[in-house]
Amino acid sequence: MESANQGKGWTFNTVSGTYDKMRPGYPDELYQALFAYAPLNASCASVEIGIGAGQASLPVLKTGCALTAVEYGDQLAQVCREKFRDYPLFSVITGKFEDAVLPEDAFDLVYSASAFHWVPEEIGYPKVFRILKSGGAFARFANHPYQAKDNPELLAEIQRAYAEYYYPYYGKQPRTPSEYTEEQAAARAKIADQYGFTDTRYALFYRQRILTAAEYRALIGTYSDHITIEESIRERFFDAIEETINRHGGAITIFDTIDLQLARKP
Repeated sequence: MESANQGKGWTFNTVSGTYDKMRPGYPDELYQALFAYAPLNASCASVEIGIGAGQASLPVLKTGCALTAVEYGDQLAQVCREKFRDYPLFSVITGKFEDAVLPEDAFDLVYSASAFHWVPEEIGYPKVFRILKSGGAFARFANHPYQAKDNPELLAEIQRAYAEYYYPYYGKQPRTPSEYTEEQAAARAKIADQYGFTDTRYALFYRQRILTAAEYRALIGTYSDHITIEESIRERFFDAIEETINRHGGAITIFDTIDLQLARKP
């Protein structure tokens, strides 16, 4: 069973403005693959699970498809209501997907971008299956960042900051970061098979982002397990990372792997 990171979903709501600014969207190639699998038009209806600040919403809205978003954070929900106010077929339900009242056999697409891991697997997949029309598609995708692959010395120094501040705070042993693999993407795709879905597929996409030290500090300030660190420790931790990046030229490259899983309700 896929593990779910329960208990920190509220954190994103506390940094809604920074989240909107710093969290990246998704590549055009991903949407091309998604819409080839699940064509959308003005007669379609969709649900987005965990809209966040709307990083994955505009391509769906531009098809003319109705979009009902479900978002736990009330501030993030309001960000999206304002952002997509010119789309009359857009609406937001504030709450958890597990609790949202949604009609069964009603949607052509249900999707979730870097959010479905917050939903318990044994609740999420059956509920997605119920609300989809026959022939409807479920898409889950996520960004997996891996920092400073091109600069081992910088990466090692950042890991020393984690060993000093992050791991002791959570009582964990330090671990070596690793890139997201195709094997992981394939295993995630197979989960849907256990819940009655068919035609399961996956794809991987890649990109690089270059951030200044200050931008990287802002970005990690939107990570749930970083937000929940006690403030004085968190500030020293972030100071150490920002100072490290500045010592290494003032910028850091993030190597993103974005995985897309697709499945269909028979």
